[in-house]
Amino acid sequence: MQRRKFIQNIGIGGLLLPLNTHSFNSLKEFRLSSDTLLPEALIEGDTIGIVSPASAIFESEPYEIAKESFEAMGLKVKFGKNTRNRYGHLAGTDEERAEEFNEMFRDDSIKAVIALRGGSGAARILDKLDYEAIKNNPKIFLGYSDITALHMAIFEKTGLITFHGPVAVSSWNSFSYDYLKRLLFQKEAITYENPKNKGDELVQTKNRIRVINEGTVTGQLLGGNLSVLTGIMGSEYFPQDWKGKILYLEDVGEKIYAVDRMMSQLYLGGVFEQISGFVFGKCTDCDPGGSGYGSLTLEEVIDHYIKPLNIPAYSGAMIGHINDNATIPNGLEIQLNASKGTITMLSPAVK
Repeated sequence: MQRRKFIQNIGIGGLLLPLNTHSFNSLKEFRLSSDTLLPEALIEGDTIGIVSPASAIFESEPYEIAKESFEAMGLKVKFGKNTRNRYGHLAGTDEERAEEFNEMFRDDSIKAVIALRGGSGAARILDKLDYEAIKNNPKIFLGYSDITALHMAIFEKTGLITFHGPVAVSSWNSFSYDYLKRLLFQKEAITYENPKNKGDELVQTKNRIRVINEGTVTGQLLGGNLSVLTGIMGSEYFPQDWKGKILYLEDVGEKIYAVDRMMSQLYLGGVFEQISGFVFGKCTDCDPGGSGYGSLTLEEVIDHYIKPLNIPAYSGAMIGHINDNATIPNGLEIQLNASKGTITMLSPAVK
């Protein structure tokens, strides 16, 4: 898996141009589940906490750039006390990384918690997190890739809406800041769709979607990195109830046969038979590898498992290990229009 080498090159970029505020009058009345917890919105002057729940970063410059980026957004930055620790490739021992994470949620001065990077190792601390403290102190939590393990565990144990999106050392350009501001500062409910810019081409050749099954459906959006998600299957931290959920997936550096194996795991585990919708983002650098006599294509693999479900589904969303990586709310009710390739939030993700 090559997730780590992508972390410092990733920003939010353009899944979602235009980022339109959703008009509630056009959809049926929506109410949040009583089990759903919303974090509070950010305001300028708030302090965010940066934690390292997975792999370590050994150079000083990424820390400096991360701090300066959030300060440019009008936020104050506090690094966890163990952020610069090292235990092998990890940012400290499991106990140190879990303690740092727990302390950020217990600290009333911290308004949001952001992962410094992904990499690997987040699943090692799932049994050491203080879920009661997280539930009693709901805050914005942001990250992606290996951080998927934390998103799943927090959703399953607390019902808190978290955010699958750029980590602290990602590229924070003007667009990614604008998106963050509208989503987490201004409390907008957003319709996500791929950029429509054709460039010099007569038709759109970049950032295309592919409709797997036509249709529209409403449900809770849940998912993340495919290999990390399947890596915690069978544990109490993997969501137990997928009924009616809209599953989204992405990955990086996996051979197509491995993607097939992991999709098979979700199929055999009964996840696919429960979900009501499906979105596949990007599988960056996912190629056949040394498959000997040949390989299925990624499209064939996805279609094999998803087409027979006859649920609204599309692929090509700007979610994954890419420069134009979108932040999306885990656990929030959304409307999926597979025919158009759009994801519409049915309510703001923060209060």
